[in-house]
Amino acid sequence: MINYLLNVDYAPFILSFKLAFITTLILFVICLPLAWYLSQTKSKSKPFLEALSTMPLVVPPTVLGFYLLWGLSHNSPIGIFFEEYFGIKLVFNFYGIIIASCIYSFPFMVQPLQSGFESLDKNMLEASYISGKSKFKTMIFIALPNIKPSLMTALVISFAHTVGEFGVVLMIGGSIPNETRVAAIAIYEFVEILDYKNAHIYSLIMIVISFITLLLVYIFNGKNKRGKLI
Repeated sequence: MINYLLNVDYAPFILSFKLAFITTLILFVICLPLAWYLSQTKSKSKPFLEALSTMPLVVPPTVLGFYLLWGLSHNSPIGIFFEEYFGIKLVFNFYGIIIASCIYSFPFMVQPLQSGFESLDKNMLEASYISGKSKFKTMIFIALPNIKPSLMTALVISFAHTVGEFGVVLMIGGSIPNETRVAAIAIYEFVEILDYKNAHIYSLIMIVISFITLLLVYIFNGKNKRGKLI
């Protein structure tokens, strides 16, 4: 078993981790200010923005993948712009699955951050404003350090969700070795060709990764809660 594990092609896993890391980083930069805004605003547009940011949770991956494929193709305005000015094709390559992953995993980043910001003591935020700190500094230096469990949850779950993506990535990227063939797609292909041995190995590795990921989140959050009680 050990010898077999040593001979497994880990390229799809490496590609999955690379995709997940880049996606998580991009989502953090985008979702942090949005989550802060949603947690603080009383605007009438808030329900609209919340519904829009949550849609990837309820829209079937095939539907989302289809419209992304249509919107990013070389015939679309976005596709033409990137191909003409940057020489980049947005479908069936790594750039395309990054965009697809960011959209598909968007709720998993923004919702925990928003919940964390909403749970903060409003008096603490008001004290920051009174002391002369801007909204940006309050978000970065006051609010963010005080929502560590929510931040950890957002980062880890977004990463893990991206690692396990299948439908959207398959429609946008296909299955190009070392380019778009992530672990979930590799498992699907093994099943298609009835190679259950490799499918079992890859699936078990994914299960172990998922379990360790969730375990780390619960351990971190548990320690943080105990630290607050002491």
